[in-house]
Amino acid sequence: MCRRQWRTRRYSAICRRRRAAYYDSLIAKLIVHGVDRAEAIAKMERALSQFVVQGIETSIPLHQEIFADTDFRNGQFDTKFMERFLAKREK
Repeated sequence: MCRRQWRTRRYSAICRRRRAAYYDSLIAKLIVHGVDRAEAIAKMERALSQFVVQGIETSIPLHQEIFADTDFRNGQFDTKFMERFLAKREK
């Protein structure tokens, strides 16, 4: 743990970074249901477009890209999906 030193801002920032690792990163969970996969995806896309979290970075943009991906929409995914998805994304 870090000791509190109010004299230097840099030390204070380092303490905050270390402390943050001990908190659960799950802030919210978004679950949607649909009569079929297409409806559930459409509902999720709409919900993600309206979801607002302020003050921190979130994975919302990543999830929006995943739901827009053709392979994902067509149900063509497996345990290597993210590797392929991220490789396509880097191109």
